[in-house]
Amino acid sequence: MSDFYNTIEKEAFAEYKDRGSRFMAYVFPIATAEDFKKKLKALKEEHPKAVHHCFAYRIGTDGNNFRSGDDGEPSGSAGKPILGQLDSKGVVNVAAIVVRYFGGTLLGVPGLINAYKTATSLALQLTPITQKPVLVHYEIQFDYTMLNEVMMVVKRFNCEIIENELQLFCRMVLGVPKNEEALFLQKLQDSHGITLDKVKA
Repeated sequence: MSDFYNTIEKEAFAEYKDRGSRFMAYVFPIATAEDFKKKLKALKEEHPKAVHHCFAYRIGTDGNNFRSGDDGEPSGSAGKPILGQLDSKGVVNVAAIVVRYFGGTLLGVPGLINAYKTATSLALQLTPITQKPVLVHYEIQFDYTMLNEVMMVVKRFNCEIIENELQLFCRMVLGVPKNEEALFLQKLQDSHGITLDKVKA
């Protein structure tokens, strides 16, 4: 598994038309399936007259958490081509929703596949793809007197603070970049004698 993954940081929108039907593609970054559901709900409220809200997303750096949906279109004609575009760009923690307004002419399955694929592809071209480090999560506990030293290490290795409890005895959950993991552990354990527990993200 790589130490980095590709994702997007900004939402993008593109529109594709075919024989009167409009395909409006929204691509956006997500961290959880809950983020996706909120956006889908918002788009359904924004486009109540649209006939279909088809989608796909892939979450997590292992790539195993994904879904796609045809929302009433023929099976495999919408969700799969949308997901295919996310995968061809190699992005994760990204979702795409394509809103369709029917134009009165049936496009057939090949026409639908092309339309959903093209709309998603156009939207993905409008947002920069960024590379981010894969994070490994650790819980650390230490005495408050060591806070400065710990924070210096956290900053030096570009760790992400996920949880932070600062009392006489402190507890943090950190996301440590995978490519820096060994050095980070060595620094905290050897130099500062701090115990770390790996936690599932």
